[in-house]
Amino acid sequence: MLCLVCHYHSSAQAAKDRELMIAFYNCENFFDTLDNPQKEDEEFTPAGKYHYTQKIYEAKQHNIATVIQSMGESKQHAAPAIIGLAEVENGTVLHDLITQPEIARRNYKYIIYDGPDPRGINTAMLYDPAQFKLISSDPIPVDISQTTGKTVTRDILHIYGVLEGDSVHIFVNHWPSRRGGESESEPKRGYAAQTVRRYADSVIKKQLHAKMIVMGDLNDNPMNNSIARVLGCRPVSIVTQHPDQLQSGEFYSPWADLLQTGQGTESYKHEWNLFDQIIISKLFVKSSGSKGWHYDRGEIYKPEFIIDTYKGHEGEPHRSFVGTHWINGYSDHFPVAIYLKK
Repeated sequence: MLCLVCHYHSSAQAAKDRELMIAFYNCENFFDTLDNPQKEDEEFTPAGKYHYTQKIYEAKQHNIATVIQSMGESKQHAAPAIIGLAEVENGTVLHDLITQPEIARRNYKYIIYDGPDPRGINTAMLYDPAQFKLISSDPIPVDISQTTGKTVTRDILHIYGVLEGDSVHIFVNHWPSRRGGESESEPKRGYAAQTVRRYADSVIKKQLHAKMIVMGDLNDNPMNNSIARVLGCRPVSIVTQHPDQLQSGEFYSPWADLLQTGQGTESYKHEWNLFDQIIISKLFVKSSGSKGWHYDRGEIYKPEFIIDTYKGHEGEPHRSFVGTHWINGYSDHFPVAIYLKK
């Protein structure tokens, strides 16, 4: 009997201590080598200016798989249940990724739709079917036709499923870049944020107890207008200290606090930005009435091997290319991750 009690206690403790890991990674120009006549992807072909050969493609596959492999399987959490991705060309790229020997045994599935981006890059998601049960998915168009410059942008990938017992809606984003200037391009990101906000409000009306995760390369920092005001995102540190301030429909984020400490996911002219974010809805924030999985902590995921050591770029992401020259790197962005507990 004593052994049975001990076994029950250890199993219960293991369940209590277990975590779920959710990640996002901008993979930096994750193309195949083929020319799609409908897209402006000629640069990433063997004859293009990046000289993107099969050998480079295979090295890129190996490098991204190695980063994902490194995310896995501590004593507290299994490999990531969900990994949102940006700058992925198509399903061929993802099929080749999930069959890489570094991560093939995890049996990841993937979701991607061909969107309107002129270069042919899209948002996507990998998921572990043992941890996440897919119910539905669809691309959400972002209308920026009223703005100047490029008037089409990447779709938002919307996924609905069950994350180890919790119903959850996931929105994987890659908002318009700051090309042309931050203020000039700001309206584009505002339209993207409005689109997420509109769909999130629709979810709340239909499924009061559904949880939501907004992730992606937002090309804005946490305190910028698109995130703080349009999306309605507050620092998670404030509401965890004062759970009575939780408001239905608001989103919560750990990233503003990290940016204030000088950390970031992407460096531009040696200044850090924290464009890559994973944002959670009210029901993921631990409070007296919360049930199921709740937010525990977030981090910029940067194992030593993806950090650049080259003079003048120390501490930055070890990117794939310098100019058009392949340097056998990973990405010009660091991944981000959040951890959930029960």
